Amino acid sequence: MNANRRNMGIRMVGAVVGCGMLLAAAFLPNVQAQNSPLSHGRFGRAHFAGAEPFSGGKVVTGAPYSAQAVTEHIQTLPDGNIIHTTTTANVYRDSQGRTRREQEIGAIGPWVAQGGARKVIFVADPVSGLIHTLDPDKQVAHQRTFRARGGAWKGGEKNRQRPENPNIKTESLGTQVIGGVTAEGTRITRTIPAGQIGNQAPIVITTERWYSPDLQTEVMRKQSNPQYGTTTFQLTNIVRAEPDASLFQVPPSYTIESVRPSNDNTGLAEAPKEQQ
Repeated sequence: MNANRRNMGIRMVGAVVGCGMLLAAAFLPNVQAQNSPLSHGRFGRAHFAGAEPFSGGKVVTGAPYSAQAVTEHIQTLPDGNIIHTTTTANVYRDSQGRTRREQEIGAIGPWVAQGGARKVIFVADPVSGLIHTLDPDKQVAHQRTFRARGGAWKGGEKNRQRPENPNIKTESLGTQVIGGVTAEGTRITRTIPAGQIGNQAPIVITTERWYSPDLQTEVMRKQSNPQYGTTTFQLTNIVRAEPDASLFQVPPSYTIESVRPSNDNTGLAEAPKEQQ
């Protein structure tokens, strides 16, 4: 039983890491709701990666910073009841492209029986080619291979030619200063035509993105979706300085356990334990 719970915990952590991080953002909460309304033609909940360092292996060098990534989700139910959740993570990136995200994960899955919310730390190191998920309570670091993502990216979307979609409208919002950095805004309005998913009337989903060229990441994003409510992600308390190097290292007191690709839904499985 203990072994099963332990394996479930490893898979749950692996799933969180594999979804991208972070953050961002509403469902680690954001980590990560599936079927983004702007992703591959599917529709669903907001899919915020939060700060881009935690979204699937993109490496940004020469733009260090630290900040808090705050995601707020508000949903009004048909009976008038309101669901309001806020998630906060501490995020860091150094000049070499190494990233760290510290976040509490709520009492879900195997953690319900293990005392509630758990703090988890994600460290992605493109220099060493490794990603570590740190469990401060157990002093364990789950290790897997870092896979860098190629291509030119901006605002979380890959710059590539796509067929024009008459149901998607994109407009510039100009620039504004957010958290002390200049950001370029874009509003994307997507309409689900009546009848496409059984809906009697069109459904309009609006997403605002504010991208910082200096930090090469989104500093704010807001999505309003009648199906799931409104989700807002923002970087706050931004400090544009080199974080302490120790933040991107596994503490000597931790035991390192490797995980490897598998055929299960998480894409991760436990491998033999290694001692640091």
